[in-house]
Parts: sequence; structure tokens; C-alpha cells
Amino acid sequence: MFAIEDIREWRGYDVVDPSGSRIGELEAVYVDTATDQPSFATVKVGLPTRQRLVFAPLAGAAVGPDHLRLAHDKKQVKGAPSIGTDGELPATEEQAVFDYYDMPYGAAPNERRLGRR
Repeated sequence: MFAIEDIREWRGYDVVDPSGSRIGELEAVYVDTATDQPSFATVKVGLPTRQRLVFAPLAGAAVGPDHLRLAHDKKQVKGAPSIGTDGELPATEEQAVFDYYDMPYGAAPNERRLGRR
């Protein structure tokens, strides 16, 4: 997958879909708390006065010199669960992110599955 040491360097990268269409700007990477491996990215989308962060899985993604290419198309990513640009994903809403992308969640009750890096 990705080297966890490189994550901080990705912030601000353009995020594109498989066809190269720009989705937004990479804001943060969330790791799977069980494996400490990069799992999801938050992508800043929307108009400057109404920006939000949408969640996108990193499975199948590739990092280029100045961009992150996701395995999901722009329309799907922009419709994903989101938070405000200064917000944090509540533990109670983590499963909705996994469900949106048809990914297994599997976290124990009262445990976080995603941690921001």
C-alpha cells in the first residue's frame, strides 16, 4: 500500500479520479486503527464559501508527484459522507463511511476504526 511516513507530504495534493478529473484537494489521511495502515482520505470539495471534507477509500489509489489518483469516480466521491472543514468524524458515523463504499466495518462497540494522521 503506502508508506505511512509519506502521509504528511501528501497534504495539499490534487485528488483525481481514474479518468484524471480533479475532485478536490487532499486534506488528511485516516489510518485503520487495527493495522495503522492508510485507509481513507478526506478531500476538500465545494465552493470556497461552502467547503466540506468528503471521505474516500485509499484501496486501489496511486500517488503521483503532485496528485493522488483514487479508484473511485468523482461523482461517487463527492456524494460520500462528509464533515465540515474544521470538523472531526464522530465515532458513531464511521460505519456510514464504510457502508457508502460497500466496505466491511467490523469495529467493536465503542471503538474507533479510523484515526486521523
